[in-house]
Amino acid sequence: MRCKRWPQAFLFLFLAAGTASAQLNKPEVLRIAPTGGPEGTAVRIEGENLEGVSAVLFANIPAVFEVNSGEEIVSLVPHRTSVSTITVITPQGRASSAFDFVTVNDPRLPDEVSYKAGYVNPVPAAPDSRSAMLWGIALADIRVPGYESATVEIASTQLSCRINGQDAVLNDDVGSVRGGLYRRTPWFGSDAHEAMPMMYDRPSHAVVLRVGQRADRIWHFWAASPRAELPAGRLDGCTVRVRAKISAGALLQIGMDYWRNATVGYGSGGNNHEAGASNWYFPSDRWQEAEFSDIGGPKF
Repeated sequence: MRCKRWPQAFLFLFLAAGTASAQLNKPEVLRIAPTGGPEGTAVRIEGENLEGVSAVLFANIPAVFEVNSGEEIVSLVPHRTSVSTITVITPQGRASSAFDFVTVNDPRLPDEVSYKAGYVNPVPAAPDSRSAMLWGIALADIRVPGYESATVEIASTQLSCRINGQDAVLNDDVGSVRGGLYRRTPWFGSDAHEAMPMMYDRPSHAVVLRVGQRADRIWHFWAASPRAELPAGRLDGCTVRVRAKISAGALLQIGMDYWRNATVGYGSGGNNHEAGASNWYFPSDRWQEAEFSDIGGPKF
């Protein structure tokens, strides 16, 4: 059987048409807004041929994104970026912003703090996660005069998880936490830690963490009650609430982890999975309710 030969001119036109079609579908970034802000900022990326985007990069760091249409994407500024060209990647090619995004974090936060804004982990917990545990980070800001007397008072901690659309309380403690003092520079540089000193303030029924007395450490605390098992059913996410009073020169952040095993401690093997962390809470003469939730996933 003879193979049919296409005329050379026809092949040229066919290839040229394919190339032109690919060029027509190539993505284009026309504008970004805003052009600056802290990590975690939702950035609107406008352009053409943005459907089918497989990745959004800030410099070379992958970012979480949501495609609204072929003309708009919303992406969250990733962790530890500075001045970044934003690049979108599709099967037809890639396109970059004409203007850089400039990351400007809250100046009230010390440089060594890891996550400088709240975030929800876009990677879901493992399907075999069986428990969850809330945690908090309290520390002193040594740039503030008189930080040596800085304190964080914890009156209550609560963790609830939404199972099959219903909220179930896993931990609900008053005037009590557990925890340790961890290496601050580099941030959580080792799992080795010291006992966390605490005192109890009877009038306010709260634990007092005198963070200014050990400003070289992260005061990492978690629920006083044992790590609880998740009820059976569809997990929609969990919410942490901590009632706290933060003095001048102190800072607080809260979050939570999912755990594969309710009794095995922290260590290698991927037993725990960080769900995310809250925004930082700053000094006030009033009691505050710090909150973190991963229900609904990353907040665009």
